[in-house]
Amino acid sequence: MTHLRQRMLDELQRRNYSQSTARCYIHAVEDFAKYFHRSPERLGPEHIRQYQAYLFRERKLSAGTIEGRTAALRFLFVKTLRRPYLPDHIPFPKRQRRLPTI
Repeated sequence: MTHLRQRMLDELQRRNYSQSTARCYIHAVEDFAKYFHRSPERLGPEHIRQYQAYLFRERKLSAGTIEGRTAALRFLFVKTLRRPYLPDHIPFPKRQRRLPTI
């Protein structure tokens, strides 16, 4: 287990996140690092923007799925790595609202 993964797990446990959330966050960060073939410590907001575009265009994931992955990346950069990013640096995608059926 890498040092960064352990730090992130410690932060998730300190904040009392559920095990399923921790598992999803770790998977999202792992997938992000594999996409760029680098440690997430060496990546930044521009990489997140490119990754989100990749998830929409090539992987064709829904906005809700990308929102969960973005939450994991925000947690990593702001809480674990303690980088002073504003919410505008790592935006959530807009979710499509569905009208109720009548």
